[in-house]
Amino acid sequence: MLVVDAAVVVTACLSEAGLDPLAKEQLVAPYLMWSEASSVLHELRRQKEISSELAATAVRRLSLADISPRRPKGLTDEAWRIADRLGWAKTYDAEYLALARLLRCRLLTTDAKLKNAGTRVVRVIGPTELQSE
Repeated sequence: MLVVDAAVVVTACLSEAGLDPLAKEQLVAPYLMWSEASSVLHELRRQKEISSELAATAVRRLSLADISPRRPKGLTDEAWRIADRLGWAKTYDAEYLALARLLRCRLLTTDAKLKNAGTRVVRVIGPTELQSE
C-alpha cells in the first residue's frame, strides 16, 4: 500500500503514461487529494500553463485513477498532532502523513517540503526512490 499526494497525482495525470508506472502498487489517498489535484489542474489551465485539451485529459485521468480514498478513524486528530509537531499552520499536508502513519505504509510525493519534514513522521519517498525499490 502506498499513499499518494496531489503533487504526484497531478504530475502523473499530466504525463502520457498516467499512473501506469504505479500499477503494481495499491494506491490510497485522503479524500482531500481529489480536490487539491483538481484545483491545481484548473489553475494550470487558467494560467495557460497547460492547454484546455491537456487539462481535460488530466481531469479524466484523475477521475478514472485507481486510487482508493481512505479516511480511517482518527485521521483528523493525527493530522492535527502532526501539524503541531512540524510547526505547520495548516493540516492539509499533515493529512497525507497521518494517513501513511495510520495505515503503516509509505507516502509518495514530489513535494520537497513535505518530503523533508515528513520523514520525521513516516517513510516518505520520491518517484526515483520508488523505482529503485
